[in-house]
Amino acid sequence: MTQSPADTKDTDAMSPLPTPKERRRLREAKDLSEAQVATAVGVTRATVRSWETGRTTPRGRKGQTYARLLATIEAELAAVAEADQDDPGPALGSAPGTGTAGPAEPAPKAKRHTASTRPEPASDEASPKASETGGRATKPEAAPHHRPEHTAPEPVSPAPVPVPAKELAAPKTPAPAAPATLADALPEQASVPHTPTPAEAFDVLYTSIAPDLARQAYLLTGRTRLARESVERAFHQAWENWPEVATDRDPAGWVRAAAYEYAMAPWHRFRRAHKRPDQPPAEPERRALLDALLDLPPAYRRTVLLYDGVGLDLPETAAETQASTPAAANRVLNARAAILDRVPAAARARNPQALSADLRERITDLALAGPDSVTRLPSAPVVRTGGERRRRFWTRAAIAFTTLIVSATAFTVVTVPHHHVRPVPFGERVGGVPANNGPQRLTSEDLQLRDKLRTEPARGPHRLVLDIR
Repeated sequence: MTQSPADTKDTDAMSPLPTPKERRRLREAKDLSEAQVATAVGVTRATVRSWETGRTTPRGRKGQTYARLLATIEAELAAVAEADQDDPGPALGSAPGTGTAGPAEPAPKAKRHTASTRPEPASDEASPKASETGGRATKPEAAPHHRPEHTAPEPVSPAPVPVPAKELAAPKTPAPAAPATLADALPEQASVPHTPTPAEAFDVLYTSIAPDLARQAYLLTGRTRLARESVERAFHQAWENWPEVATDRDPAGWVRAAAYEYAMAPWHRFRRAHKRPDQPPAEPERRALLDALLDLPPAYRRTVLLYDGVGLDLPETAAETQASTPAAANRVLNARAAILDRVPAAARARNPQALSADLRERITDLALAGPDSVTRLPSAPVVRTGGERRRRFWTRAAIAFTTLIVSATAFTVVTVPHHHVRPVPFGERVGGVPANNGPQRLTSEDLQLRDKLRTEPARGPHRLVLDIR
């Protein structure tokens, strides 16, 4: 079934769609399931899932309906956020990056995500324990029945995070200051707002997040060299796909996902340079925390680092790890249980929010206390030109390999015979025959008959007359 170009143009012009990651975030922020969205749009649940993962793009009338639904959800969330800003409340704790993480009084806040999206690990009285039959950590007990089903989560005071959650692809140009004198306001000296070039925007993004991203990769792998290599390869991919990264709503998240994928690739275990981790920290608590992180399965390690280290919420963590929200919540709970077994000091938290803040402080401290060599990264122009050289090298190698295959195929077609010629075998001497065997010896009568046949004519009617003697 084909689609007319007019429908596509109408879809793209009237209602532009957000990125697949943002589509999923908006649906989960509205507390809608995939089946509900599919019913509202008029498609199947699998279609909605493929739209949110980016495998397919909504088009036609269904795409217009889906875009309008997302726009409505986004407008409602924006209205709730504005109402929340207009409502004054007690201030939160210190801002990220100030180095202090004192908890503050929680302010009533409108619900952006459902209360069930953030996992609540068990307290000191009821910690998750492995069952006797399966050996897996059980989920924490549900809240008491008197608690409403949907309540706003208690805000947690942010702690210093190794990487900013979101960075812009290009720096914002400050507004020009008012002219102090009349000469400053002359037309020839009037400053025009500078629009950053792609290279400048890339350099700003690299400078702002590359060191912290290298520290995160070190927590994922325990290897400084692999961490630097992961960051460099991630920015190579970002520069190759810069139009897509520059227009993404979270360029830092795009690069972070690429760096995590490369750092946690299973084939690194077969490389001699990355076969063994580096020397662990000397402090017992830091060493225990790093060992606990490295002993976790890769998916659990990545999820707990994004949730408790970077500070993403549960839907964003699930979207970046390509998992469902309940699966991400279970991974966080199991990872926390494994970390608390290795770091008992972190179990003193009285509630899930305090535990999350304590783990974030510990992970941030471990990342900042890592080896100094992990942040010795090349400059942004070097990474950019290195990615271009690498791309040219592999392009030329692919062209050369393709040319070699085409040449070999053409040579084979020209030189191969057009019909099958059966080869003539070489003659071989027959052996194994006894020397005494062979034709029998002629008798005297045989010799006379032979002489007679040789002397008489070979032709004539007399040859047919019998000579009876």
